[in-house]
Amino acid sequence: MVVAQTILVLPIIAALCRQAVEDAWVEYEEQLRSLGADGLRAALTLVWDIRFSLVTAVLAGLGRALAEVGAVIIVGGNIDGVTRVMTTTIALETSKGDLPLALSLGFILIALVIALNAAAHLIKEAAQRRYG
Repeated sequence: MVVAQTILVLPIIAALCRQAVEDAWVEYEEQLRSLGADGLRAALTLVWDIRFSLVTAVLAGLGRALAEVGAVIIVGGNIDGVTRVMTTTIALETSKGDLPLALSLGFILIALVIALNAAAHLIKEAAQRRYG
């Protein structure tokens, strides 16, 4: 199940990170070359400059992983106590007709995602105040 989730999430994160790095390189290439930064030094400078975009890419991948039901059911099944995750439990309980449990699990999942995004936003705001 972890491998399936990784296969689903890595292309999204890689594409978003590549685009952020490419956009930053187009913007800063001339300046970095004029300052004599090349190779590893230029790469580290770019990564530091786009760190918030990279965190956003990771959060997008996390959102994709948390919302995935199909790959988890296909690969791991829905074995109680072994391979059952929250999204597959929501799907199972909905199909069984236990809507209050499915809705409560859905609300918990949404609350977790909102809490993670709020924490990322607060960390970003604090870092921008500190580092500019």
